[in-house]
Amino acid sequence: MIRLIRCVALALTLMPATGGAQDYDVGLAAAEAGDFATALREWMPLAEQGNALAQGNLGVMYSNGQGVPQDYAVAVKWYRMAADQGNALAQGDLGYMYDKGQGVQQDDVEAVKWYRMAADQGNARAQSNLGYMYGTGQGVPQDDVEAIKWYRLSAEQGFALSQENLGIMYNFGHGVPQDYAEAVKWYRLSAEQGYAQAQFSLGNMYDFGQGVPQDYAEAIKWYRLAADQGDADAQYNLGQMYSNGRGVPQDFISAHMWFNIAAANGAERGPGSRADVAAKMSPADISEAQRRANVCILSNYLDCG
Repeated sequence: MIRLIRCVALALTLMPATGGAQDYDVGLAAAEAGDFATALREWMPLAEQGNALAQGNLGVMYSNGQGVPQDYAVAVKWYRMAADQGNALAQGDLGYMYDKGQGVQQDDVEAVKWYRMAADQGNARAQSNLGYMYGTGQGVPQDDVEAIKWYRLSAEQGFALSQENLGIMYNFGHGVPQDYAEAVKWYRLSAEQGYAQAQFSLGNMYDFGQGVPQDYAEAIKWYRLAADQGDADAQYNLGQMYSNGRGVPQDFISAHMWFNIAAANGAERGPGSRADVAAKMSPADISEAQRRANVCILSNYLDCG
């Protein structure tokens, strides 16, 4: 089953102002240092005077509750002011607000409108989101070829999420001929940026020898990188590798640990696989596996053996 991923993160427009807007740069330095109260004090007058960068950043601050109470309606107000001046980042963020129904009534068609304005200006995040809308048929007729077009434009700018989605399209042959080698190429570009879903996908390709020679050790490497970021599917697959002795010596304690962690993170097959491996273990080994799972989770995956 194809599982396209949508970008959801909003970020401050951390760009130096043009035209010597000194107060903007003071706010910028403050925001970069996490001092949003100072950023707000510097940017609010500029935003009220029509500075699009300041308006867009106020939108993000109200969206995220940074230095101000979270208020989506106020965020939309500032995004719209900047977007109406042609600011691509604000256009993309306004599209997101319509997409998610935050501060406005949810409206896929309106979301596509604003994503497209930003995408046409080369904004990689908006291109990614527009690709997702075409890939899923939200606000536009479903069109894998058009989705590929926008994912590629975004991916070629180095946008990790689009690289992952482009890998998915090649992996499953949606909008392009199925091509595992091309899928691996895009998964790797995304995975090397630290994107957990791509790391999991690349691990899968090595696990099953799709687009690359089968290599269980390499599969485990990428599964582990994703698992350490909390990816439940990667955690489950690590359990399978240890349970079956693929790429590692067979180790039921480690298998139980990873199945347990995956189950805690919502992996549907986790509880059943944990029970299966527990049937082959002593009570002492089960207790040790549970202890390791608790340590791993409490350490935020920094101490998982």
